[in-house]
Amino acid sequence: MIRWQDLHHSELTVAELYAALKLRCEVFVVEQTCPYLDVDGDDLCGENRHILGWQDEQLVAYARILKNEDELQPVVIGRVIVSEQVRGEKLGQQLMQRAVDSCLRHWPQHALYLGAQAHLQHFYGRFGFAPVTDVYDEDGIPHIGMAREVGQA
Repeated sequence: MIRWQDLHHSELTVAELYAALKLRCEVFVVEQTCPYLDVDGDDLCGENRHILGWQDEQLVAYARILKNEDELQPVVIGRVIVSEQVRGEKLGQQLMQRAVDSCLRHWPQHALYLGAQAHLQHFYGRFGFAPVTDVYDEDGIPHIGMAREVGQA
């Protein structure tokens, strides 16, 4: 059973933030052998939110939602991650649905955007995202920009 949280950054405890940063580092830096500065200064800003999925008190799923102060900019879903030990259990689908639902609840009049690893286009397409850029390199991994327009069901 997964215990889900949808938290404004000000609601995160130190332990929750630490667990999120640890999981992001384990997968994005170590597992994907992609050295980059994950702690980018956006985790604790403005209206930004965090979706956390816990199993037996261990963080196993996470996504970060960034709300730009410019009202014309889309809300960005990023750092979408499922721990290696629970992959194949459809938690990614639950996580993305929760992230999209959070965006629609908090910012219903905003388009959504994400920079997807290119091989995950079909996965994100299930949630209404369509490619809006060509494939580009980000830290040695092919990515593609994808957007979901306002009002999509």
